[in-house]
Amino acid sequence: MILLHWMALALHLAVAGAMFAAAMPSAHAQAAAAPARAFNIPAGTLTAALNRFAEEAGVFLSAPAELTQGKNSAGLAGSFTVDQAFAELLRGQNLEVVRQGDGSYALRQAAAGASTGVLPVVRVNADAETGAGDLPKAYAGGQVARGGRVGLLGNKSVMETPFNTTSYTAQMMEDQQASTVSEVLRADPSVREIFPEGGPAEHFNVRGFYMQTSDFAWNGLFGMVPHNRGATEMLERVEVLKGPGALLYGMAPAGAVGGVVNLVPKRAADEPLTRLTTSYMSDSQLGMHLDLGRRFGEEKQFGIRVNAVKSNGDTALDGQSQDRILGSVALDFRGERVRATLDAYSIEEKQTGGMPLLSTFASSQLAAAPDPTVNTQRGAYSISRSKAVIGAVEFDFNEDWTGFAAAGTKRQTGAGYLNNAIGMNLQTSGAYTAVGMNAKNFFDATSAEVGIRGRFRTGPIGHEVVLSTNAIEQTTGTTANMVTWASNIYSPTTGTRAAEPAVAAKTAEIKLDSIALADTLSFMDRKVLLTLGLRQQRVRTTNFAASGAVSGTPYDSQALTPAVGLVIKPWSAPLSLYANYIEGLSQGATVSDLTSANNGETFAPYKTQQVEFGAKWDAGTFMNTISVFQIERPSLIKDAVTTRYSADGEQRNRGIEWNTAGELARGLRLLGGASYIKAITTRTQSGQYDGKTAIGIPTLQLNLGTEWDVTRLSGLTLRGTAIYTGHQYANSTNTQELPAWTRFDLGARYATRFADHNVVFRGSVINAFDKRYWSGVWNGYAAVGAARTFQLSASVDF
Repeated sequence: MILLHWMALALHLAVAGAMFAAAMPSAHAQAAAAPARAFNIPAGTLTAALNRFAEEAGVFLSAPAELTQGKNSAGLAGSFTVDQAFAELLRGQNLEVVRQGDGSYALRQAAAGASTGVLPVVRVNADAETGAGDLPKAYAGGQVARGGRVGLLGNKSVMETPFNTTSYTAQMMEDQQASTVSEVLRADPSVREIFPEGGPAEHFNVRGFYMQTSDFAWNGLFGMVPHNRGATEMLERVEVLKGPGALLYGMAPAGAVGGVVNLVPKRAADEPLTRLTTSYMSDSQLGMHLDLGRRFGEEKQFGIRVNAVKSNGDTALDGQSQDRILGSVALDFRGERVRATLDAYSIEEKQTGGMPLLSTFASSQLAAAPDPTVNTQRGAYSISRSKAVIGAVEFDFNEDWTGFAAAGTKRQTGAGYLNNAIGMNLQTSGAYTAVGMNAKNFFDATSAEVGIRGRFRTGPIGHEVVLSTNAIEQTTGTTANMVTWASNIYSPTTGTRAAEPAVAAKTAEIKLDSIALADTLSFMDRKVLLTLGLRQQRVRTTNFAASGAVSGTPYDSQALTPAVGLVIKPWSAPLSLYANYIEGLSQGATVSDLTSANNGETFAPYKTQQVEFGAKWDAGTFMNTISVFQIERPSLIKDAVTTRYSADGEQRNRGIEWNTAGELARGLRLLGGASYIKAITTRTQSGQYDGKTAIGIPTLQLNLGTEWDVTRLSGLTLRGTAIYTGHQYANSTNTQELPAWTRFDLGARYATRFADHNVVFRGSVINAFDKRYWSGVWNGYAAVGAARTFQLSASVDF
């Protein structure tokens, strides 16, 4: 309640326009009163041309992107001063650039001009490797960024990062009408959601390894993200790093090793923002989202960003309704030597009337996927409440050395059917055993990080050194009641609902702490970058029985885990070759299969090793990354006779990935790629499962999203996305094979002005051709694919 009152007070202050008064002098942007110099800016969108020029000229530009949406530029070739170059780039656009008192520039509408389109305010920064407090700018097309956070290394350019990384922008989230992180990650060919879409939780495979939302990071801190679903309305970026991230971020609370998803909250931009978005989702769900941003002080050093969301109504699943409330406040201070942030959020999500289906199969003959709108458990419901407060501060000792610290706490409770509509032993006729599991749980977490980052040289070698330590403490509790009954997925019957437990008994305490040291050495004018790092890690876990007594033997283990990363830029062309070797120590997996004899057992922590090689090519407005990797880690295998899981064998994933993003041609944007993974189990007992494909890992995954600005109607953009997922197995013996599937999502948006306000209308349809399919596998349970869902929204800037 204190958190909610605090958030309401912050919202009131933002609306009233009163915040802080005193101000410290902030660092000025570089003045651009420079002589003429040669520029060669390619033709393309106006946004891309301005971004490219700002980078080459070394200036700061504040550019409300609604002014550039749908506009193109003929480029720039020749010698110009900064002012002359801006005038040439904006010729015929009814726009002008005005120099500010701090030496930066601001884009605005010319006296006789009219603007079209509306997108988030974009602060263009000439440095793709900006320090903390400034995010790497958006790449051509605005869907991804030029760089992102690489854990303790801070924000890095994609071209100077020895890992495969992608950073999805707030613009991409808005244009694709994504309200959860899983909807953002649809664009990534290395990621697949393995829970049914529209359920109360989100679970993923990343590079063929399991990940859940609780393993997401919040601005580099683990444990601060809601356990069930990640909301996007309060996010500026969703950053994905593929592969183990133990050196970079520390240990993930639930043991994810396939990658790290880092969520970056929104901050107030230099220009005021008041945006109201109304939305509709089939069947009858209505929503409203207020996004409010203001800066205060003589040099706008104080900022507040408020996001408030309310939605309610029926979903595409027959008989199900959803009620969602979100409130978030992001405060920040930008001083000359000090930067500080404070984030707080509160989220409540309710689903009543049913859950999407998950089921195991009885034999190698699989039932056809049912109509995803059919409700197999009409009495099911769930409710989840999450609250968190996270603070961070940075202090520049001098121009080369910076200290940083961050800390946060999260509290979350849940009740109801939190694992969807579960079923077992599904026959080809559709007959199966329905399982009603009514649970109550809680997740309390505290996380902190402290460190120092600096630069120095030893002769011709540059050094970027980071020393940091972090710690996470998490207490979890779960109690569940379960009933079963005979039903059919095509014509379900309603069973007796299990009683909700009175309390959630504590089940585990987890303490993760580590200290890390990393040095990035630069040679030959940064054409060669070598990152060396070590992290001393410790894992302590204690499990508890329902009575509160300690269950089993508490685990306490330490390990020293190294990492090496290499980037080589061999030519003047924008090409980077990279390689890495990284290890990680992760918390041991917990069995969550209801049909197993040791459901709930937690295993000892395990080590993971990754070797990766790749190449990155920046073609100016079109970026590509090719990666070849191998990841090895111990795995859990279920014995078909005893139904017990054991740490039996190893999972070895070998794969190749292609990621692409940017503008292929004027007004034509692409986003997606392909992933080929051969995930096999090895070293199993008596070789029983050696050479078998790991459960739920498709060999081939393809994603291709396209956007086309219709030239004959300014402001109109059409969008289409194709998602292909290859066949996958639902059991260890590879006798239950889910067919490959392809899904198409379509969308459009129209940006205009109405009554002197910027307005954007958006519409989309998920699973446009009503494909029926089994989408993925979670612990041997196959998930039914998404129902055809229509979405409409209108955003207005006031």
